[in-house]
Amino acid sequence: MRSKIADLKPARRTVLALALLSPLAATPALAANQAETYVADNIQKGLAILNNKALPTEQKRAQFESFLMALTDMKRIALFTLGQYRRSASPADLDAFAAAFQNYATAVYQSYFARYSGQTLKVTGSTERAPGDFIVVTSLIDPTDKSGQPPLEVDFRVRTDGGKPVVVDFAVAGIWIALEERDQFTAFLGQNNGSIPTLIKHLSDLAKQYRS
Repeated sequence: MRSKIADLKPARRTVLALALLSPLAATPALAANQAETYVADNIQKGLAILNNKALPTEQKRAQFESFLMALTDMKRIALFTLGQYRRSASPADLDAFAAAFQNYATAVYQSYFARYSGQTLKVTGSTERAPGDFIVVTSLIDPTDKSGQPPLEVDFRVRTDGGKPVVVDFAVAGIWIALEERDQFTAFLGQNNGSIPTLIKHLSDLAKQYRS
């Protein structure tokens, strides 16, 4: 199971991450500003970790994982990717899958963003999809790029319905990551008798490949 994202050329990739802000906390205009600030501050922190060449590999990996856990609702994303199979799974299988998904997602996201070492993120605007639901549009700026091509567009969505802003998904070139993973995972489960332990093993193998 190979992600479509890995096959996209860098010039055509668009990264999308989700940011949700409470409609009770501010007017739409102010909430949009808060969403933009949240993305600008936090995603830049993740890039800074990956750009820190002084950090040993294992320490960098640990710091990036901690960053992701603070930024995202990883269990929420994990359960979403199971689609209809979530309803019939045991609590033990759901917990085990959430842990395996976190390990897999950390490896995938670190591998992806590491490709943009040395670049900086610039927020260019935002739109409100629904009350409290914003897409923040950004660009990754490569100071060494002399090709004249437009910078990589990176869009984020953020939610605060759980008490604080959290990233719940991102998309590349219009492909929503969580949606793609849900399609891939449910197809895999359909071919393996709905066995979540088998999917867990598969994700563990994929995570090792990304880290190697």
